[in-house]
Amino acid sequence: MSHAIGVDVGGTFTDVVLGGPGGEISVAKCLSTHGDPTDGIVAGITAVLGGTDPASVTRVVHATTLATNAVLERRGVRVAYVTTRGFRSVIPLGRYARVEEDRYDLRFDAPTPPVAAGDCFEVPERIGSRGEVLEPLDEAAVARVGEEITRRGVTAPAVCLLHSHANPAHERRVAEILRAAVPTVVISSEVWPELREYERATTTIMSAYVGPVMTGYLRRLATRLAALGITAPVHVMDSGGGVMSAELAARRAVATIESGPAAGVLAATAAGYPDAISFDMGGTTAKTCVIRGGRPEITHEFHVGGKGSFGGRRAGTGVPIKTPAIDLAEVGAGGGSIAWVDTAGALRTGPRSAGSEPGPACYGLGGDEPTVTDANVVLGYLDPASFTSGAITLSADLANKAVDRHLAGPLGVTRAEAAYAVHEIANASMGSAVHVVTVQRGIDPRGFAMIAFGGAGPMHAARVASRFGISTVVVPARCGVGSAAGLLAGDLSTDRVLSALDADPERVFTTLAEAAAADLDVRLGSPGVSVARSADVRFAGQAHDLTVPWSDSPAELAARFSARYRQVYGIEQEGPVEIVSYRVRVTRAAPRSPVPGTPAAPRSPAAPAPPVSPAPWPPATRRAYFPETGGYVRVPVLTRAALGQAPGGAVAGPAIIEDAESTIVVPPGWTARPARDAAVVLTGAGTRTSGAGGPANTAAPRTRPAKEGG
Repeated sequence: MSHAIGVDVGGTFTDVVLGGPGGEISVAKCLSTHGDPTDGIVAGITAVLGGTDPASVTRVVHATTLATNAVLERRGVRVAYVTTRGFRSVIPLGRYARVEEDRYDLRFDAPTPPVAAGDCFEVPERIGSRGEVLEPLDEAAVARVGEEITRRGVTAPAVCLLHSHANPAHERRVAEILRAAVPTVVISSEVWPELREYERATTTIMSAYVGPVMTGYLRRLATRLAALGITAPVHVMDSGGGVMSAELAARRAVATIESGPAAGVLAATAAGYPDAISFDMGGTTAKTCVIRGGRPEITHEFHVGGKGSFGGRRAGTGVPIKTPAIDLAEVGAGGGSIAWVDTAGALRTGPRSAGSEPGPACYGLGGDEPTVTDANVVLGYLDPASFTSGAITLSADLANKAVDRHLAGPLGVTRAEAAYAVHEIANASMGSAVHVVTVQRGIDPRGFAMIAFGGAGPMHAARVASRFGISTVVVPARCGVGSAAGLLAGDLSTDRVLSALDADPERVFTTLAEAAAADLDVRLGSPGVSVARSADVRFAGQAHDLTVPWSDSPAELAARFSARYRQVYGIEQEGPVEIVSYRVRVTRAAPRSPVPGTPAAPRSPAAPAPPVSPAPWPPATRRAYFPETGGYVRVPVLTRAALGQAPGGAVAGPAIIEDAESTIVVPPGWTARPARDAAVVLTGAGTRTSGAGGPANTAAPRTRPAKEGG
């Protein structure tokens, strides 16, 4: 009787899901422990196990923000950068764009480079763009560089030689020589052998920077799980929605930078709606992603720590990373986002968060600044006694005091007006993230369903959807721990890429597939093992490319590229095309237990509800604030089971539906009804309100990836 565990460590809460062999599920939600995340993980796993034998756990899947935090907080190891003679200054000079407020800063200082200028070294050698050796490698010079790196106490050299993607021989030899002095050396031809040396260099540097941190963390986690009696292998979610072994995650730590957000998108994809918008609002951030044809959008380059507008990230800011990642927009709007009044007297919300330490004022853990959660308590949306199934008892008095002192008083408005303003500002901020992944990329969101999850998502989803004319909001079962549940739906997979001009495609694909299979320790052709091929294609003479599924027919490949080009840019273009890079993804279907709320096939939003046990009717009521009703009004408060007993099988808003891990707010004009797999579907008139959603888009739906160029 095997069990599987999914663990999602967020900025505020650590969510743990235990899936059983018959589809039974247990969940735990506890505050994240930032000093040592394994403390929160162990507490959550201990809670979900209960009387379950730890030895019956055969799989542990983990989503973590460890790599992201290490980059953002500069908590990685010291890295030395080794490159071709004449290119030592590429990293110190960087590539920076002045965006947002920096445009007007006359004293603008460029961000600190990921490697200090003094730790950048160069060696005499040169490989041509097609792999030919133009200058032999000076091995004596490499040895001298190794001695200097050791003298400086650097433990993680990153090597990125010019055109090493075309011929890695020099890079591999440099690594051999350096390893005589430093045991851990990361080379770009093993991390991500693609064109564009700057992005390849920063990706390699970040892999060296966070690799030791990830290795130590995963070893510590395995030790603590073993102490609980769990000896199952630990798998880690990667940025592209795949799951890799802990050993591979330690070697390719850069692939886990967007680990946490990717798990949430998998949960939304599993809801079964082919065209949907994933809306995940937790305690610290809110994340959105477009799902089309049942698959999330994937980008092959993103920026960590970059600046941008409303969840988008601008090229030239932050650190560029070349690795597949689910294409997300993320804003600093979560339950713990702090509301404040700026020096001009304007109300602001986020991006600073109270996190789990000390948390919102209503947690009673020492925080006294009002947050979105405090505002929702004041508005009556959250029940202080049943929050997180009673694991944390909220204090309405502390929430009231925080809103009065920091917001209502300075603004000269009532407590309720201040709290609702915080709620609406958070909605506007999250609406701007939806705008980035839809309207800004030429997609009309009105025909999409919004899949809401995260502890705070269902409270805000209907209001955010209204801004875009979206009339269907789906709240899956266990939505409050949706990301952790989504981890159990992930297969083991890994990606390989190679930039190669005038190459034999079959030979390249075979080599890449064999390398990826070795990463997963599987044999190609075995049951459950699949290989997906794709290529980066561009018009001859253009600098950038688009990724399309592979075809052995040149005409068909060109047709797929032309269709993708038309979809991205909205114009027809003709001309000869060329292949820039080859990509494979090797996937091994992982054994996993069925998880309730994860259907095998798409279904209609109006699917009939399953039989439910009798529940009392009419339900309890409490006061909640809705401006459409003139302020506070008593509204029905139901559980999902009670929703099935409502007259006509539906409840019109205003109403509140409470979960063990989240709360669904049904505003006036919306109707809630149960669906299969214990989901709740909210339907509204789709009336658009003004706000951060931006102007409505009436053009034919098309998508414009944020990180791809033409």
